[in-house]
Amino acid sequence: MVDTTVHIRPADERGATELGWLSSRHSFSFGSYYDPGHMGFRSLRVINDDRVQAGQGFGTHPHRDMEIISIVVDGALEHQDSMGNGSVIRPGDVQRMTAGTGVTHSEFNPSPTDTVRFLQVWIEPEARGLEPGYEQRTFDLESRRNRWVLVASREGRDGSLTVHQDVALFRAVIERGSQLVHRVADGRHLWVQMISGSVELDRRELSAGDGAAVIGVDQLIVSGLAPVSDVLLFDLS
Repeated sequence: MVDTTVHIRPADERGATELGWLSSRHSFSFGSYYDPGHMGFRSLRVINDDRVQAGQGFGTHPHRDMEIISIVVDGALEHQDSMGNGSVIRPGDVQRMTAGTGVTHSEFNPSPTDTVRFLQVWIEPEARGLEPGYEQRTFDLESRRNRWVLVASREGRDGSLTVHQDVALFRAVIERGSQLVHRVADGRHLWVQMISGSVELDRRELSAGDGAAVIGVDQLIVSGLAPVSDVLLFDLS
């Protein structure tokens, strides 16, 4: 029998990077922030909650052997990469980049006035040396409130993005008083990441920026406490 464990990762205990043009919070060790107790969770390696000032951004830089998912919460993010892709990611959009054998890319806030907030997620792929790849898709969350919406999965099922790892990533916009259930198969592990609002999970409240590792349950029940809450759910092998 697997013991049920819920480990809360409070928002105010995350690592921080402050560079003037960039304000970032790190759920797991990243860059100069190192915490041996928070190196990742299963194949989930990075969750960075980034705010980039108007007209600023990340210059061209390399990646390899990582699945990188970007989710814009507010504002817009301009992306260009060595595969020839150029796009602007807006709220509701989700982007997946397979770094594989190696890519370079840049991320820039094209607005002259507004800050962009986006979450960047890194997932370790199931194999090294994959061919680099790119996908971007828009998900209509507003018309699908109070439902788990699959945004990325290994098979790219149900219109989701394809990731090269045994992971299913869901997003939900939950209204106060609504309750969402996620059935959990044997041997699976969950990570919940709050984007905004507040919910109840395992009789505890999670608020914006909080995360939670959930192990040993056959179902997850998330109840909305704020008028509207925005939640990510990772179902991991």
